[in-house]
Amino acid sequence: MGDRLVIRATPTGPADTVIVGAVVRASADPSEVARDEYRVLVHLDQLQSLIGYGDRVDRFAVATRDRAATGRAMAAINDAAFGFQAHRSRDIAVETSQTFLVVSRFHHAIGVITIVASAVFLLCIMLLKVDERRRDVAALRLMGISAATVLRSVVLEAAMVAVAGSALGVGLGAAISAAVNAHYRGVYRTPLAFSIVTPEVVGFSVALSLVLGVAAGFLAARRLTRVPPLALFGR
Repeated sequence: MGDRLVIRATPTGPADTVIVGAVVRASADPSEVARDEYRVLVHLDQLQSLIGYGDRVDRFAVATRDRAATGRAMAAINDAAFGFQAHRSRDIAVETSQTFLVVSRFHHAIGVITIVASAVFLLCIMLLKVDERRRDVAALRLMGISAATVLRSVVLEAAMVAVAGSALGVGLGAAISAAVNAHYRGVYRTPLAFSIVTPEVVGFSVALSLVLGVAAGFLAARRLTRVPPLALFGR
């Protein structure tokens, strides 16, 4: 998928005769994903002989050893003649990736909104579930079990649910990520990874799930244990 032709001119044939020298796999370049075009890789002298363009070039890339060498090379190229302009590859990559930066910020905004909404929804669910067990809590309190013990048991249960939910969420995210990559790699014929589940994302998600789960369980249990046992029975 996304293969490129490497073409070289025949040394003994006519000037416009070419043969395919190799077929190489396209690189994972985000800037080339939406381009529906063919790319041909040739040596510069062969390209000149094919198109008759002469000793002219629109742009070229120079590899340097370090940043200091890059600065010296840029100064030398810019001072060589009028019309030359050298840029760092990093600056060009940043300039051509503005669309991806906007999309990334949009995804972060969606993530923040989703987390806030999920936290509110989780707290409401925990309040409802714990409130349904008010008679059980009242019976435990009347049996002599302290409010702190009931609070710890509810928080522990909420933490276990959060762990199970985190494991399910990580598995579901990995499966969806694999499906997205498989689909869009086939559509755009590129090895580019469109969705990545990184250890950092997994760690942050699991930690956030545990914190929100424990906090919701604590608030729900705290609200219930502060009520007298007989009041929980409705008396």
